[in-house]
Formats: sequence, structure tokens, C-alpha cells
Amino acid sequence: MATPFVLKKHTLVIIFWLVFGMAIWIQIQVDAGMYNAFIQTSIILISSFILAHFLTDRLLPKALAFKKMNQFLIEAIIVIFLLSFIFSFVFAYINIDPKTPLPPIFSEHLAVLWKGFYLSIPASLLINGTACGIRFYLEHGKIERDHILLQQAHLENQLKMLQDQINPHVVFNILNHIHILMKTNTELASFLLLKFSDILRYQLYDCNQSHVILNKEVQYLQDLVEVEKLRWGNELDVRATWEISNKKVYIMPLLLVPFIENAFKYVCRLPGHRGYIMISCKEENNCLSFYVENSYSSITSYQKKDSAHGIGLQNVKKRLNLQYPDSHTLKIESDENVYKVSLILFLSQENDQ
Repeated sequence: MATPFVLKKHTLVIIFWLVFGMAIWIQIQVDAGMYNAFIQTSIILISSFILAHFLTDRLLPKALAFKKMNQFLIEAIIVIFLLSFIFSFVFAYINIDPKTPLPPIFSEHLAVLWKGFYLSIPASLLINGTACGIRFYLEHGKIERDHILLQQAHLENQLKMLQDQINPHVVFNILNHIHILMKTNTELASFLLLKFSDILRYQLYDCNQSHVILNKEVQYLQDLVEVEKLRWGNELDVRATWEISNKKVYIMPLLLVPFIENAFKYVCRLPGHRGYIMISCKEENNCLSFYVENSYSSITSYQKKDSAHGIGLQNVKKRLNLQYPDSHTLKIESDENVYKVSLILFLSQENDQ
């Protein structure tokens, strides 16, 4: 199937040559008659098309590629002069009407040829100049289209890189939990292993897409929260609510994971103090409201960086700015040993993969 760019190119070229041919034929047939006008117009149109095609499709791309525009200017002048000579020769010698006497000796008509050549230069210049202008216009459109595709590819590469930074961290945490539980509670470790299987399946198959159904992403988050709740037991108060009204909306995979992971990682761990984490995820009218709140202390500060495994919030902000530049609001605040993250995100019902 032809692309819009190809259709646009052919349409402009066809319109240009049709208008040019009609204009030449109308001008010639007034003095030369319809038959002579048809013959002369055909020769002029064919020669103009061949030379203009050679100039714009052969010489111009080569000049642009090798940055030899001065050489192209000389070549363009030669083509213009050559086409002007063809015009003058056609008007002076192509005459099929038998009632018109044959032209005298060629040498006696050098003045006629020179005059025709001189008068044909503006027309030749206009034809080749217009053809080059169309070519420049089409090349500009192609460059813009390639630039958009390059930006999209760059965006996808950045998103993939950010996802790759997240996935190993999630896997590490879950495997570490299972390893610890296998020494104390094999039944619970088996249950967590099944949960890990669901989590890993989601990461391997669904996260290869640029967007996933929100319902699947939320189920993945629920599994992560369930794993963390089992790990902490009574040492941590975890309250989570999930309300998804539209199950057909799409979201970037693993976008919300860092907020939940960091809440569990930096929750208050002081002896004798029961920390808490509150998670709220609600979708209504394609608008996702996500809220995470957790207790923390100055000793286990949320801003503390883990150089080995910490992914931080900068990656999340980058992903939001890349994919949701004008359709999200992220607010992060801390007050009196409470850390709060609030995200408002407008989602799409179409997969932008």
C-alpha cells in the first residue's frame, strides 16, 4: 500500500506537468493549429520532463548528499540552457503542416534559433526551478517525517532502558523474600513462589508492550503488595484499596511500581514502632488517582539513596514527562515523619504501542 508521502509526491508531480502541458498547448495552438500544437507540445513536455527528472532526482540528491551545491548550480544552468535550445529548435523546425514551406538553409536561421533560445530561457528556468522547488518541499516533508520517527524510536529506547532498570530490582526483592522464608516457613515460601510466577509472567510477556491494560497492571501491583505484607507480617500496617471502573484503559507498564517499592523500603523501622503504609488506586472516567503514604523517620529517611539497587523517583519523572507530558500531575511531600506521593494521570483507551 502506498504511503501518504508517496501519494503526495505523485499528486504534486502529476498536477504540475498537467498544468504545464495544458498551458503550452493553449499557447501554441493559437498560431500553429491543433495538430502542430499537439506535436510541439508533446516534444516539449517529454524533453522537459526528462531533463527536469534528471536534474531533481539524480543531480540534486547527489549534491545534497555530498554538499556540492556550487557544482549543482553549474549543472542546473547547463540543463536550463539545453532545454532552452530544445524549445527554440522545436518552434523553428518542427512544423508538420504540408502547406507551410520548408525552412531555408540552416545557416540562414541562426538568428532565429538564437532569438528562440534567448526567449525560451525564462520558461526553461521556470520549469526547472519549479521542479526543484517541489523536490525541496517533498524532501523537507520526508525529513520531518523521519525526524518524528527518530524521536519516537528514541522515546521507546529510553522507556525500554527505564523498564530494564526497574525489572531486576523487583525480581531481586521477591527472590530474597522467598530465600528467607524457605528456612522458616516452606508453605508460605511456596505461596510466594506462585505469586512470583505470576509477577514474572507479567514482566516477561506483558511489559514488552509500550502500554498495558490498567487492570493487569493493578493486579501486578496487588501481587507485589501481597508479597510485602506477608514478609512484614504484624510489624507493618498495610492498607490498600483498588477501584478500577474502566478495565479497557491503558497505562505504561511498571510506572507505579517505584512508589510502592520505595514506600516499603523506607517505611519506619524503629524498634517498638509499628510503621504503616496506605495505598489508594482509583480510576474513574479515564482518570487515575494514585496515592501512597508511609511513615518514616530521620534514621531511615526516604531520601536516603541505595547505590546498589535504588532506582529513585527521577526515573519515574522521566517516564511521565516522556509519555504523559501534559496529562499528569505528580505531587511529592513529606511532613512530620509522613511521606506522601500523589499522582493524577489521564489515561487513553487506545494502546499506543
